[in-house]
Amino acid sequence: MTEDYSDIINLPHHVSRNHPRMTMMARAAQFAPFAALTGYDAVIDETARLTDKQVELEEYDNERLNRKLAELMEAADPQEITISYFKPDRRKSGGSYITLTGRVKKIDTYERVICMDDGTIIPLGNIVDIVSDDDK
Repeated sequence: MTEDYSDIINLPHHVSRNHPRMTMMARAAQFAPFAALTGYDAVIDETARLTDKQVELEEYDNERLNRKLAELMEAADPQEITISYFKPDRRKSGGSYITLTGRVKKIDTYERVICMDDGTIIPLGNIVDIVSDDDK
């Protein structure tokens, strides 16, 4: 069976009276890839995002931090400090270490947090280092 379509090759292109002609963009969209798994890319990105594990401080480091906190509580005026602390991640295990420079607004021993002037609240158990102007 060999057909060369010679009987229809020169016929005019059919134009519908009822349906408008599809634009080139709409036509191309039919062949564009689609996301079969909605949200898959977001899950892959989240899985690839790295977090740090919280380190356990040695007894010596804990004593040094306790002395530094006591000095900050006894200070008459708020000091500018540089504080490094662990911030747990909200979505997965682990977190990140953050270093912040600012003034201490309040040390709440009941809630066990440090409140900074910029509104940052840091749990005392997450602090790994405190450096004040006196230490520099």
